[in-house]
Amino acid sequence: MIQSPAAPAAPALPLDTAPATGLDSAPAGSAPSVAHGPCAEPTRVLARFEDWARNTPQAPAVIDGTRIWTYLDLDAASALVAADLADRVRPGDLVGVCLDRSTALVVTAVALARLGAVYLPLGPRPGERRIQAVTEDLDVACLIGDPGVLPEEHRGGRHLPLPLPTGGVNAPARAVAAVADGVRGTRRAPEGALYAVLTSGSTGRPKAVAVAESSLSVALDWYRSETGLAPGDRQSLLIGVAFDPHLLELWAALTSGAALVPAPDDTRWDSRVLTDWWRDTALTHAVAATPTVEPLLDRPWPQDLKLRHLVVGGDRMRRRPGADVTATVHNAYGPAEATVVTTTHAMRGTDPEAGDRTPPPIGTALPGVTLVVTDGEGRPVARGQEGELRVGGHCLALGYLDPELTARRFTAPAPEAELPSVERLYRTGDRVRMNTDGSLDFLGRLDDQVKISGVRIEPAEVEAAFEQDPRVRTAVITVLRDSSGHGRLVAHVRPTDGAEPAAGDLLDAVRSWLPEQAVPSAVRIVDGFPLDANGKVDRPALAAQAQAQAPQSPLAAASGDPSEAAAGTGTGMDAVNAVTAAERLVLTTVRDLLGRPDTGLGDHFTDAGGTSVVAARLLATVERETGVRLRAPELLRSTDLRAFAALLDQRLTARPEGA
Repeated sequence: MIQSPAAPAAPALPLDTAPATGLDSAPAGSAPSVAHGPCAEPTRVLARFEDWARNTPQAPAVIDGTRIWTYLDLDAASALVAADLADRVRPGDLVGVCLDRSTALVVTAVALARLGAVYLPLGPRPGERRIQAVTEDLDVACLIGDPGVLPEEHRGGRHLPLPLPTGGVNAPARAVAAVADGVRGTRRAPEGALYAVLTSGSTGRPKAVAVAESSLSVALDWYRSETGLAPGDRQSLLIGVAFDPHLLELWAALTSGAALVPAPDDTRWDSRVLTDWWRDTALTHAVAATPTVEPLLDRPWPQDLKLRHLVVGGDRMRRRPGADVTATVHNAYGPAEATVVTTTHAMRGTDPEAGDRTPPPIGTALPGVTLVVTDGEGRPVARGQEGELRVGGHCLALGYLDPELTARRFTAPAPEAELPSVERLYRTGDRVRMNTDGSLDFLGRLDDQVKISGVRIEPAEVEAAFEQDPRVRTAVITVLRDSSGHGRLVAHVRPTDGAEPAAGDLLDAVRSWLPEQAVPSAVRIVDGFPLDANGKVDRPALAAQAQAQAPQSPLAAASGDPSEAAAGTGTGMDAVNAVTAAERLVLTTVRDLLGRPDTGLGDHFTDAGGTSVVAARLLATVERETGVRLRAPELLRSTDLRAFAALLDQRLTARPEGA
């Protein structure tokens, strides 16, 4: 979400891969692209929570539906869990957490901090092979979660029941600490780590980055100061648990005396459900992914919200909020390697630029953050010129759990940077431009990493997941983007000799390796790959081939011939022609959003590759074209796209004439 698209694949990637302008180091006498945030001193995280629990024990800490957990309740519950884990979890141990946004997750985070253990969030339903790779590489003491969703190796291992809450939003049916009987990995977190998170890895295996309590504390201090979060306020717990911004939400509330409000799962599928939830829970502060918020900015802003601050990140913001937006919107940027958030730009409805359909800057440095825009040798370029962003200061993570990778990505500043108080800079791999006021414009990536639905993806990791399949000789991943800049992954697969894999079977196989956003929306089976003049795979040519096969726009197809709209659907009953306007609209919209022209009316939305972001865009298109507002659960409960279209037809028929 608030992550950048991540680090470059090589330690010294030359900047000549970018446009030729602005890549020279700073000319003599010009202001270099170096900026420092205000001074900051690390503080404590867990101790702040304990102060609130001691001083305001009856204040709400978690508002979970109709149940309110006070600071005293949360303090007591986390103490019980910590006591039960104490015999198995030592200070510095990595503990994989397989829970969703819930009171159980909050209790677990506090309990592990009390033990001095390292919180490793893996998401509520981690892919089995992905977790297997993690536990083979890392010394994970145990996994905490519902035994029904844990990987098979941990379902059959030793279980310690934990007294975690099993009621409320996204609660587990029961929770255990599971220890597998297999051999544990060898990599441990560096000393002083509070948490570790997984990021995309080019080897096909995720890499873990560890962050100290002191680094998180600086980001939390900024958040409290910038947003005024305080007792009596309500903070969202909305971001997916596998991604580090949820730690900003969780600990921001608990170190401010405010209340956390876990978000029901359907809020991530439908932007209108999200704003309804903000209203119904009287939220005052929220963090959300850019793709989730963008649809909200394209329609009138709800005027009955108590929301005062909305922090948005994870992808390039393509427009500014309008004059009707009553919350301050913070466009945030930051890689996991620099502790969630590094720069921000605040926008208000009263700004002269409100409503501009131009990308806003990603902002200026947070307290304790140093920003340097460099050429390929690490020397600062002049302000106004393009270069690679490097980040230093209190925000930096301790490093990866792979020391060699840490040494390549976290490097000493070049002497020309003249940063005597900065020992390390993290190479983000992002191409930016620093303006005269020290703010940054985000211009793109220097390497192949991409953002899909707010999550940074390493195409090589996705390719490696496909190549684990014995039916696949080679896989190449490309990205297709629509007119609004939204991207989707397409896999181009060359099978092994004699193999004839179905695209759907290959997609099913990689789901256990990859997070949801990294699963391609389509698979193309190819005999070979086009090559460029250097003998390398010509990825632009592959992307052009996939683009040529993409469906026409929903509006054009919806008004065309029914048989044409259904052409290319699946086999058997899936190939039945679309006969109603609703069927044509649903089918062509889904095909367009997924980039899968073979999608049929007999396909279920999620089986066809639908994600929460795609669902939100589908529902928005349906409402814009028909005036009918359908909900995400109605889409997900429909047996297939034909059933969903029938529901739309039913609503259209039931509307009064002229409505």
